[in-house]
Amino acid sequence: MGGDSTTTVDQGGDTTISAVHPDILRTHILTRLDGPTLASAGCTSAQLHALSTEENLWREICNATWPSTADPRVCHLISAFPAGHRSFYSDSFPAIDHRHRLPPIHGLPPPPSKLISAVDIHYENMHLLSKVHQAGSGPGSPFRIDLLDPKETVLMPVDLDIRDNLCGSELEENLTISWIVIDPDQTRALNVSSTRPVRVDRNWLTGNVELRYVTVLAGHKRSEWVQCVAVVTCGGGEGGGLHVREVSWHMEDMEGNSLCWADSMVILQDTMERGKRRKGQRGEERERYEEFWRLKRERKLSRDRRLDLACIASNVELDSLLMKRMSHIRIGNSALNT
Repeated sequence: MGGDSTTTVDQGGDTTISAVHPDILRTHILTRLDGPTLASAGCTSAQLHALSTEENLWREICNATWPSTADPRVCHLISAFPAGHRSFYSDSFPAIDHRHRLPPIHGLPPPPSKLISAVDIHYENMHLLSKVHQAGSGPGSPFRIDLLDPKETVLMPVDLDIRDNLCGSELEENLTISWIVIDPDQTRALNVSSTRPVRVDRNWLTGNVELRYVTVLAGHKRSEWVQCVAVVTCGGGEGGGLHVREVSWHMEDMEGNSLCWADSMVILQDTMERGKRRKGQRGEERERYEEFWRLKRERKLSRDRRLDLACIASNVELDSLLMKRMSHIRIGNSALNT
């Protein structure tokens, strides 16, 4: 009896998942998983793989993670991805690592003619703002996206006073953003902002708090980096309370210059195709940002030293020419006197 009982338990343990009705797995178990866990579950058995790749599961996960993906315009774009919402989630996984420029790939399609942004802002677990924005190619002027209209603000349902010195630290800890850009031509996506701010400043003229969310990417050259910068500005409103007043995004090189549309699209396209998606650690984005600024300062110091040396060399050469000129004048005067 004891041996038969043990065998039954072993067999039951081996067939637990397959014995569960697919509808129960689909509606009561898999719907409770987040994206990474659902993807891992799909690797454990053929049955779970088939269930875990269903479009509606990944649609719900995307909509819960990024409410902006429920916008009909974004839904239409995602429907063209190879595996729908599952492909979109894989592309938009929180952290991107693409700081080392790889050799160019020949035969790449042209950069996108338009760029769709799906942006979501949360305070702790509260959803504050979702926006979808379309940008098109323009002249060679600096490329920048302003998400809100000039007079548009978003009231934050939090008990914070912009005049309080602790307001900045509270926002730094709790205000998160996701800025996903979508290439509709190649059906690829990329999250181009850090989740949490890497820098918080107070504008002492306006009293507003400016939070910078930065992702560092490889630039055009092997030694060149660029930063994708999302800026969220919070301040007081006419009716009181704390408001999101501005939300913008642009790309900067190591000289502090904003990139134009063409340069931005080339870098984003390369990152979409070859950047590594992975789950980053908290604080890692700030470390990359600080490393970016350290290298930027070193480049400036090196450039200043070269400029100083060039000035010194120029002055030495000028002094030498003046000395020769004076010598010729003295010789000429001596000849006249004799």
